[in-house]
Amino acid sequence: MIQDYMHFFRRCWPLLVFGMMSVFWGNFGQSFFVSWYGASFQESLDLTAMSYGTAYSMATLSSGLLLMWLGAAIDRISLRWFVTFSALGLFAATLMLWQVRSFFMLVVSLFLLRFFGQGLLPHTAVTTMTREFSINRGKATSIATTGVPMGEIILPSLAVVLISMVGWQNSWLVVGLSVPLLYLPCALWLLSLSQQKRYAEDVRTSNKKSHRSVSVQGSRRTMLKDHRFWLALPAILAAPFIVTGVFIHQGFFLPEMGWSVSLFAKCFVFYGCAHWLSSMYSGALVDRFSGVQLLKFYPLPMVLGLLVPAMTSGVWVAYMLMISLGISIGTSSPIIGALWVEVYGTEHLGAIRALITSLVVISTSASPILFGFLIDSGISGQSLFMWLALYVFIAVMLSLFSFSVKQGR
Repeated sequence: MIQDYMHFFRRCWPLLVFGMMSVFWGNFGQSFFVSWYGASFQESLDLTAMSYGTAYSMATLSSGLLLMWLGAAIDRISLRWFVTFSALGLFAATLMLWQVRSFFMLVVSLFLLRFFGQGLLPHTAVTTMTREFSINRGKATSIATTGVPMGEIILPSLAVVLISMVGWQNSWLVVGLSVPLLYLPCALWLLSLSQQKRYAEDVRTSNKKSHRSVSVQGSRRTMLKDHRFWLALPAILAAPFIVTGVFIHQGFFLPEMGWSVSLFAKCFVFYGCAHWLSSMYSGALVDRFSGVQLLKFYPLPMVLGLLVPAMTSGVWVAYMLMISLGISIGTSSPIIGALWVEVYGTEHLGAIRALITSLVVISTSASPILFGFLIDSGISGQSLFMWLALYVFIAVMLSLFSFSVKQGR
């Protein structure tokens, strides 16, 4: 497997590094990075926790809805122009956060940050990987999404250092300047390299194989009318929905389970490593089998990881929970990314992936609210973990009746 990855990377590194960079810079709009600024937002703008949570949920929900429409433009617009638009949008978001002075400005800034960071940049990277590669589609997606665990390991420390050196607002200026000065010129250069004759022939061959994998090129409307999609959707949304809810409400779970803040911080290292390793391994599995075949298996580690804290407690339980969540998040990107090409083809891939990404973003805006309602209603931590495990188990059962190898091909 390692040799396969190395050979593939040496041959196609420009487009793969482009995908990895796009996902990495998109981390500036992810919850794990923005969360380091929550206290500063509240203190500087005199916001309550509920006001800040409302601003964040409004921004996330709005970005998810817009992504459903604008993300489909990647099917019609040149990739270079789409990347430039996404990068400049992220740059604008960071400039607004640098000068944020009011609640309204915070909502708009977070909306732009979530839309271009969490939304468009990863959407661009994964859509490009799944569209341009066929026999190495799983490995390509795994390499690109490596940008997420890299960010989880590097960026929190970077945020702490920048805030301590230049202050929280000026740190957004530093982050923002990295987009036009570093990311955008490198991304455009890598895309130019990927168009060289020898590499372009590899891409065209890959595309032909990809088109032969489905008999009909399905559209977004085709997918929405397909009952198999609705049966698979709960499993597709399970990992991001649960991970976001657990992370945002860790202030509730930690004392409930008897875990310290320092312990949970250590668990994040294991989470990031599990995320990265499982993504790379599942990418190779997708190329050997298919996303359709593997869909029903990817949530299973999460079922086990949620059942353990539902039934017992202890330090080791925290590590097991985070490792299982990391495995499920890591395996989801290559498997689900390949699924849409295998079932619906590449002609409308951007529109299909925009809708899926939008639904994922909306689910990540809903889980903090739902978890908060259940917590305010008096549910215990162990009971909440049990209900989450039950949800994932039902999602797995429904996925058994969704896409099959015969139907997908």
